[in-house]
Amino acid sequence: MFADFLSRLIQPAPARLPDTDARLALGALLVRVARSDGDYAPQEAQRIDRILTARYGLSPFEATALRADAEQLESEAPDTVRFTRAIKDAVPYEDREAVVEALWEVVLADGVRDHEEDALLRLVANLLGVNDRDSNIARQRVEARRG
Repeated sequence: MFADFLSRLIQPAPARLPDTDARLALGALLVRVARSDGDYAPQEAQRIDRILTARYGLSPFEATALRADAEQLESEAPDTVRFTRAIKDAVPYEDREAVVEALWEVVLADGVRDHEEDALLRLVANLLGVNDRDSNIARQRVEARRG
């Protein structure tokens, strides 16, 4: 279903993604991080829906549909390194930095900072070109909002 999208995304020099494709790719990255510990908790899926709703002004129904498509894309996407590098090349830095913050929201959604999720998030942030300092600041903002 997503073969054409993925082949465009992993080209040596991918074009900037249209907004709808960027939403899908970034949603798939959120799903990948949520699934990384082998426990894709309902709280993580709900957090992804809330992130997509807030970030893109979607209705709850639209966010759930986008997440479902993102789950499918994530299952078909190439390894994390190639997939994330492709997103980096196709998405502006400001959006990538905001995605790292959203990724922290997903990692912390179930109340457990799992080692697999933590390690994958550090890798993904680096591959997105977001340094450790900015990633830590993003994590702290999420933790402060959670109380």
